[in-house]
Amino acid sequence: MPGDSTRINIKARKQNTYDAIVVGSGISGGWAAKELCEKGLKVLLLDRGRNVTHGEYPTATKAPWEFLHRLNLSEADKKQNFIQSRHYSYREDNKHFYINDSENPYEEIKRFDWIRGDIVGGRSLLWARACYRWSDLDFEANLKDGHGVDWPIRYKDIAPWYDYVESFIGVSGNRDGISVIPDGQFQPPFEMNCVEKHFKVQVEKSFQDRNVIIGRTANLTKPVKGRGQCQARDLCHRGCPYGAYFSTNASTIPAAYDTGNLTVRPHSLVNRVLYDEQKQKASGVEIIDTATKQTEEFYAKLIFLNASTVATASILLNSISSRFATGLGNGSDQVGRNLMDHHKGLTFSAQVDGFEDSYYYGRRPTNIYIPRFRNVAAQHPGFVRGYHFGGNAYRSRHQSDIPVGAALKETLSELGHWQMSLYAFGECLPYQENRITLNKDKKDQWGRPLIAVDCAFKENEKAMHADVVETGKEILDASGFKNVSVRGSISFPGNANHEMGIARMGNDPGTSVLNRFNQMHEVPNVFITDGSCMTSGSCVNPSLTYMALIARACDHAVREMKKMNL
Repeated sequence: MPGDSTRINIKARKQNTYDAIVVGSGISGGWAAKELCEKGLKVLLLDRGRNVTHGEYPTATKAPWEFLHRLNLSEADKKQNFIQSRHYSYREDNKHFYINDSENPYEEIKRFDWIRGDIVGGRSLLWARACYRWSDLDFEANLKDGHGVDWPIRYKDIAPWYDYVESFIGVSGNRDGISVIPDGQFQPPFEMNCVEKHFKVQVEKSFQDRNVIIGRTANLTKPVKGRGQCQARDLCHRGCPYGAYFSTNASTIPAAYDTGNLTVRPHSLVNRVLYDEQKQKASGVEIIDTATKQTEEFYAKLIFLNASTVATASILLNSISSRFATGLGNGSDQVGRNLMDHHKGLTFSAQVDGFEDSYYYGRRPTNIYIPRFRNVAAQHPGFVRGYHFGGNAYRSRHQSDIPVGAALKETLSELGHWQMSLYAFGECLPYQENRITLNKDKKDQWGRPLIAVDCAFKENEKAMHADVVETGKEILDASGFKNVSVRGSISFPGNANHEMGIARMGNDPGTSVLNRFNQMHEVPNVFITDGSCMTSGSCVNPSLTYMALIARACDHAVREMKKMNL
């Protein structure tokens, strides 16, 4: 029967037993493995993808002309990976890191761009590396405006853990003294170019509530143990042979291996969590070996789910038992609900006059950043929450009407005008109807119910998006730039790669899935420490907050184990 783990023989069960199992090896799973291993636990790290060892990045040093399509996707690529190719990051030089859409379908009740890796390390090899702390503006938002449920924690609860993870991963940035993005433990920042410095002066002179700072990023400006300094190649998406940006492969897995406590098992698609009805605890997980198509069971006292939000939802919903007929720990009916992502989709550009005698060196791996200013000091009448801008100034080659020949080459060697570009990310509210379910009438290639996603941005996000359009133009106009233009439209959920929610934290087991330590209310030896745990979404990259929450959860879990409470 579901959850009965007595079918396997005793010898095999002993061989497959660990202190802790971590499901998923991306940013969050890698951190969970590191922390638990360093605390003395024998850890099994499971990932559905193939193994990628740090340094084994086949395209990391290739020149553009070494690629058949000169870094463009072929029509065959687009046809096979019709979801992944919706995203800018999926390219000829890194497509080997991504999942095959044709072989791994899901149901889009409404369009949802699920961008996912299929490798050990997951999207830690592919993320944009932005690292900003949340503040109490974010943690108190649900309570103050009535959307969702109140966070069971505040900034002070995880501030020491932000310190801890920043010191390990290496975050470059300035201590800017801006309340909505608290300062952290930073390496030296990257430098703005001359036009960006001018832009900063103009914006801060024109708007008292707006700041322009250099982006805070998990790219090293000073070496740390086992990892080298960023070379400003801007090829992070290929995998960095220097280990200069934070990834599971370069950072947390090596640290976990150093303890002698880690076992990594790739090609392991977790199907469900096994539940012991008598002990009322999880006993392990069932996996499908993607190479052999065989199922196998592994056992542990602790289970940490970090498969990424959509996949974690599918595991929970598929983990049914006599006690949990609608999914593991789903007494609140909140598993799969409250799915969030950031909305984006706009590109602002303007021509910058002057600075013809100046240029810049290298390809800096981070942008300038304008922290959230909407709904901070005063409430906007049209929407709640807020957004931020990012961008950069650059100088392209001179544009020429000469079609071919030596004259064209000479013209292209000349520099054109400076340009200023901006983009924006906005917060999405937690809506119960934005959810993930399982369609039991359709099966994937492994025989599992097909994941179905029903998620859309609503009126608050659309009103915020409209404000972004006007504000972006306003900022560029006030800076004295010319020919201001805006392109694009609001994105579809998923495309920001910041999917969150579905197993939110909360104080009340009747309205939430997890407690303040990421521990399931109803299954205390299961911790969910990927984006699933988020109670609201803020408007910044959430990865640094995931890492802080994970370190905190692992500390709590091991303390509880020592007290014999788990």
